[in-house]
Amino acid sequence: MSLKLYGYWRSSASYRLRIAMHLKQLDFDYVPVHLVKDGGQHRSHAYSSMNPSMLVPTFVDDDEDIVLNQSLAIIEYLDDKYPNTPALLPTHALDKARIRALAQDIACDLQPVTNLRILQSLKSDFEASSEQTEAWCVKWIEQGFSALEIRLVTCSGKYCLGYNVTLADVCLIPQVYNALRFKVDMQRFPLIQKIYDNCNELEAFQKAMPDAQSDSA
Repeated sequence: MSLKLYGYWRSSASYRLRIAMHLKQLDFDYVPVHLVKDGGQHRSHAYSSMNPSMLVPTFVDDDEDIVLNQSLAIIEYLDDKYPNTPALLPTHALDKARIRALAQDIACDLQPVTNLRILQSLKSDFEASSEQTEAWCVKWIEQGFSALEIRLVTCSGKYCLGYNVTLADVCLIPQVYNALRFKVDMQRFPLIQKIYDNCNELEAFQKAMPDAQSDSA
């Protein structure tokens, strides 16, 4: 199979890309890269030579000799590469900008400060306890969700923008998964919870769930 997705079952960015590829019904091999086992398999020479940032996901198309990183860039590439699959960005310029803004609110501002390498650094470099690192995650997730909930009032329907699944939903659902892991009170965010529930009714989102992956622990 020419398409490969190197990822980690609980990585938000990997989760986004799994959702997108399943929505587009693309055939691909999922290649686990465990971020904890063996000192972190992403640090191996084999992986770091392919992705020098040593982060997941990495997308590979062997037929085209393409290697890409950064989940949002990969998803936009797939939108352009496979125009006959469901589009995750609308064609209308303003709607496209709004969707990108929502996606970046999550992928650029919220998720990076709660990812695994940050939590590991809090513990190893600053001697934070497990309780303190969890409190850190809850703080930033709640702050990010508070802003998102307000934004969604003016644009959401069944999903983040009306009644079509977009890049914003692809980014939101992994972040809600993380929020639930850290016991964020989702009753404070009813629109986000509604969108999460609606998306998870779809087969593509179910296939992409962390617990459905071969490397889930």
